[in-house]
Order: sequence, then structure tokens, then C-alpha cells
Amino acid sequence: MFYHVKELQFNARVSKPDPKFARLLLEQFGGSNGELKAAMQYFVQAFSVKNPYPDKYDLLMDIATEEFSHLEIVGATIQMLLSGVNGELKNASDESEIMKLLDGTAAKEDFIHEAIVNPHFGVLTGGGPALTDSNGIPWTAAYVTANGDLTVDLRSNIASESRAKIVYEYLMKFTDDPYVKETLNFLMTREIAHYQMFEAALATIQPNFPPGILQGDPRYSNLYYNMSSGSEARGPWNEGSSTQLGETWQYIEDPLQQVLDSEGLTNMTPTGTDRTQKTIKELEAELSKLRSEEITSATEEIDMQWSTYDKTGGLISEL
Repeated sequence: MFYHVKELQFNARVSKPDPKFARLLLEQFGGSNGELKAAMQYFVQAFSVKNPYPDKYDLLMDIATEEFSHLEIVGATIQMLLSGVNGELKNASDESEIMKLLDGTAAKEDFIHEAIVNPHFGVLTGGGPALTDSNGIPWTAAYVTANGDLTVDLRSNIASESRAKIVYEYLMKFTDDPYVKETLNFLMTREIAHYQMFEAALATIQPNFPPGILQGDPRYSNLYYNMSSGSEARGPWNEGSSTQLGETWQYIEDPLQQVLDSEGLTNMTPTGTDRTQKTIKELEAELSKLRSEEITSATEEIDMQWSTYDKTGGLISEL
């Protein structure tokens, strides 16, 4: 269950109203890299790992719940940045007050211009946070990625935390309010913390590369194609050994000739690798059995219940 505590996780403050920055901050309220997206993503991912990985279920639910706390911080900050706007928009009998609040005609015109760009924020919400990004695009469940494979989901989460971190970094360039910067710095830093948590969790699942079960064809897993005319940049991505499989990169200088010589890449022998079709089939069978047993051994098929309670309603344990 969720239990709401009215105090914010971080003491969010603002020095003065700033409707323009409030609009920008909507990006982290209802945007594609925002706090609601993160909360819902980790929340949804947690269900499928409850039985096979109860420790990861705990991790995902804990971080999802913290992300809801961050959503509350962002929403509260937006509301404080809009201080005065909400009340003046409702003062329909005196149209001059909103103009005074916005420092005259020029500022009012700016506000109207922003309302045209994002009408939900200034016109439809009456001066409060909305589940949209900074351009008024509504939040959508399409932002959430949950693939049902923990190694895939954890990598998605690492990427999500990276994107959220850089958005906060960019947002701090657009405000001079020291209190707001303090809040954004806290939220940005928690993205860094979550990144490391997901990374550490991924490392406890072995093997975890490549993601999923199937291992990939050794004929193609270490080929680098020179697909840029006049450019032959070299680096650890196309020379030496590959980072995860430890195969020797094969630099294909002339991709077209290789396609022609190999009858469309169908007549090839693996080079630069010890992996063979036989060894990967053996590994796939072993890994399939392991992952399947992790799930089936921890999952009841009859008389299922999520949690166990004592007679007074107190939680004793979870499956």
C-alpha cells in the first residue's frame, strides 16, 4: 500500500514567481523523461520480477515510490513558481490584475504568446501543474518501457536516469533562483544515485549479456562495417576485442564486396571468435532452463495470493 506523508522529501522553495520557468519545469512533471514516467516505468516493471527476483522487486518498488515523491516535489515547485497566477486568472471581474502581476502589457503579451504555444498550461489548467510536457503534449503510457526481461529493463532504467539527469542539468541553465537550483540539484543527484543502483543490480544477474536468452550468430557478432565514404575512424568499437563477448573486431573495409562474395552474408565462417553455432546452442539451452526455473520454482499455480497477513491485518511476509 501507499501511505502519503504531507512533508516533501526535499524542502522545495522558490524566491519569487516565475511562470516561464514553471512551464519549462513541466518537462519533468509530465514529459517523456520526467518523474511520472520513471515512477510508472519502475512500478510496472516490478510486477513480473516479484517471484523470481524478490530483491529486485523491492528495489524497483522503492525507487518507483521515491520517483512519486520527486513528482510531488516538481509539482509543488511549479505551483510555487505560479504563485499569484492561479488566483488572478480566477479574478474574472478585474482583468487588470493579471497584467499588473506580469509587469505590464509586454509581459502579458509574452504570457499570451506562451499560452498559444501551450494552451493547457495557461488557459486550461488555470495556473496549476498539468500532466503534459513543456509544449503541452499530454503524458502517455507510451513513455513507459517494460519488456519483462530484467536485464533489458534495468538497462532501460539506466538510460532513463541518464536522460532525466541531463534534463535537470539543462533546466538549471534557465533559472537564477538559488532555491529552485537547490531543488533541481537534489533531483539531478538522485538520478545519479538511481543509475548506480540499477547498474549494481544488473551486475548481480549473471550472465546478463547479451540481453535476453538468445546469444546471437557468431558469424556476425564481431563485424564492423565501414559504411561511411571517405571516413575510416578507428577505435575500441572496431579494433581490438569487443567489450562483452571478448571477440576480435573484424573491420570490413568494403561491405559491398563482402555481401557479394558471401552470397548476401549467408555463406560465411565465424572469424575472430571462439564461439560456434554449437556452443551458443548449448549456452542458450542452459540459460533457457535457468531463467525458466527461476520463474516456475517461485511461482504458485493454485491458491495464489500476493501477500500474507496475520489475523489483525498486519503484514507477515510476501511470497
